[in-house]
Amino acid sequence: MTLATPILHTARLRLRPFTDADAAPLFALHSSNYVMRYWDSPSWNERARANRFIAMCRKMADEGTGARVAIDRASDGAFVGWCGLTEWNPDYRSASLGYVLDEAMWGHGYATETAHALLQWAFDTLDLNRVQAETDTRNLASARVLEKIGFVREGTLRDEPSP
Repeated sequence: MTLATPILHTARLRLRPFTDADAAPLFALHSSNYVMRYWDSPSWNERARANRFIAMCRKMADEGTGARVAIDRASDGAFVGWCGLTEWNPDYRSASLGYVLDEAMWGHGYATETAHALLQWAFDTLDLNRVQAETDTRNLASARVLEKIGFVREGTLRDEPSP
């Protein structure tokens, strides 16, 4: 089942499918150790990762398992970052939300604006009844974004040492 990647507009942003031209800013975003410090995967060290990411986003849409969108600032077209829904499960009508923004775009409310728009699309178009998100407990800014868009903290995942 194909899941059409949406094109959405907010007051200040445009959310759209990735294009090949996004590889350079996407690599710059994911190669920043500072931006990626709270992620459970390391920063990228090769540009080919960006091309694979874009291909994976297209494959997820084709297979109906998720939708990730590039975020541009409407005023000048600047690449802001990306936001997406993954682990889409039509039987349970659920998905997981994720986002990452370029450091220069932090502090402007873009993450909140983007996530709110994508959630509205998910609930209205996909008829989801549950969207979940995870954030590192040290990432207070991301936790605030999730609170602003209506998420409620359900618990803390812990890495338990193996016996």
